[in-house]
Amino acid sequence: MPRIGAIFQPAFPPERLRAVVDAAEQGGVPELWLWEDCFQESAFATASAALAWTERLRVGIGVVPMPLRNVAITAMEVATIARMFPGRLLPGVGHGVQRWMSQTGSRVASPLTLMQEYAPALRRLLAGEEVTTDGRYVKLDRVRLDWPPAVVPPLYAAGEGPKTLHLTGEVADGTVLTGGTTVERAAQAVATIAAGRSAAGREGRNEVVVYLPAAFGRADAEARMARELTIWNMPDDQRLAAVGDASAVADVAARFFAVGVDAVVLQPTSDEPDLEGFLRHVGDVARQFSS
Repeated sequence: MPRIGAIFQPAFPPERLRAVVDAAEQGGVPELWLWEDCFQESAFATASAALAWTERLRVGIGVVPMPLRNVAITAMEVATIARMFPGRLLPGVGHGVQRWMSQTGSRVASPLTLMQEYAPALRRLLAGEEVTTDGRYVKLDRVRLDWPPAVVPPLYAAGEGPKTLHLTGEVADGTVLTGGTTVERAAQAVATIAAGRSAAGREGRNEVVVYLPAAFGRADAEARMARELTIWNMPDDQRLAAVGDASAVADVAARFFAVGVDAVVLQPTSDEPDLEGFLRHVGDVARQFSS
């Protein structure tokens, strides 16, 4: 079934999260996704809080930067949360913004190599295996989690360029596409990810998640979205967003579902004046795909 979710951007202070989570749970939003942008908020801390405050909401982490986190630490974080809230955590990893990685002294020369080593090691650790590996970046010596998750969550990896998208199909369970991805680029990404999975000899398919900038029905919605896309400095051919009422936003989401995307996660503008109201509108969109 096509899935609709929402994003809580770390551009908003962490003390806003409780009200947003409550609005998501009460409004029928199936998934709330969180980011770990430098130097704002911890994804695992906010995910734990969001899950503890709710009963049914699934929480996605899209994504934590791999260079900042040793893979064993990431496995411990994911496993702990997944054991406390089985079936409700959707963890994701990514390259990280290279400028930020440089600021922290964690930038790697080959982000692709890091993902190629990191994601398989993380999936094996979460599966309860003992892992020994001596890669360029990931080095583990007989590491095994004492408390692996009873329900192993799918691991998502973020991708944008064709090489990374292909690699996510090889090494992850799902792929996260960034905000501003057009329907045409999403269709290409779905094919590239599938090719990567096939090349690795893996059965099944990666779930594909896309972030869709959205602004609902206020008089200033179009102006706010135009400012947001300008701030992102997106080329005109990548400026896809959804503006209007729930039906208008659902129409744009449906175009992604038609090309093989599994989940459309609606992203508010960074100056959204009513985050709780935004979540209620997201619930309205989700209900249009629930039957």
